[in-house]
Amino acid sequence: MYLSIKGLAKSFADNEVLKDVNVDVQKGEVLSIIGPSGSGKTTLLRCFNGLERPDRGIFTFSDGLTLNFEKKIDKRELIQFSRKAGMVFQAYHLFPHKTVLENVMEGPVFVQKRNKAEVKKEAEILLEKVGLKDKLNVYPHQLSGGQQQRVGIARALALKPELMLFDEPTSALDPETIGEVLTVMKDLAKENWTMIIVTHEIQFAADVSDKVLFMDGGYIVEQGKPEEVLKSPKEERTKRFLQRILHPSN
Repeated sequence: MYLSIKGLAKSFADNEVLKDVNVDVQKGEVLSIIGPSGSGKTTLLRCFNGLERPDRGIFTFSDGLTLNFEKKIDKRELIQFSRKAGMVFQAYHLFPHKTVLENVMEGPVFVQKRNKAEVKKEAEILLEKVGLKDKLNVYPHQLSGGQQQRVGIARALALKPELMLFDEPTSALDPETIGEVLTVMKDLAKENWTMIIVTHEIQFAADVSDKVLFMDGGYIVEQGKPEEVLKSPKEERTKRFLQRILHPSN
């Protein structure tokens, strides 16, 4: 077990977005989260690395770190928690005035205070890994959306996280560039990265996931192996959602 979450809840004012969510993540597992808009998927993902602080819930990591969000949590433990995950956003969030290489180096050098020369070498290797070896010195506006998202993946990997989080990483892309991002993610899955992916790419989720969660109304309605949840769902809400996604004209 890498991470166990029990009783996770999160509200924004009177809107209860997550309601008693329980989920376990194994080391090296690819977990895909699907569901309609407004079901709580992105909020759940942001709770995994502290971008949103849960109202309650207990996070237990395999290294012994335990956070109970109903109690006061030591600042050092919150920092330790936030550094466990690297995040890839929908909208890239690259620094427009920095080159591709500088974007990837930013976090390790200025946040983690690591050696600049060492980070530069690692960043170059990561950019080659995502197919952007020839783009080190260009700026984000000179890249396609798919290329910018691949920079975002390299930037998250540069922080050497234990867990990679992806929030609808292809939703802002043109159809022709979606494949190049999904290919990089498939390669990471083959390398046994622990990954949690919010996605609407159902076939991709079927191909790479070890486990799929279907969320609706702030709850995990159904979870299991891809062939169970995506091919033979038990819950009526899951069936209706997949019908709308896979057969929109019916």
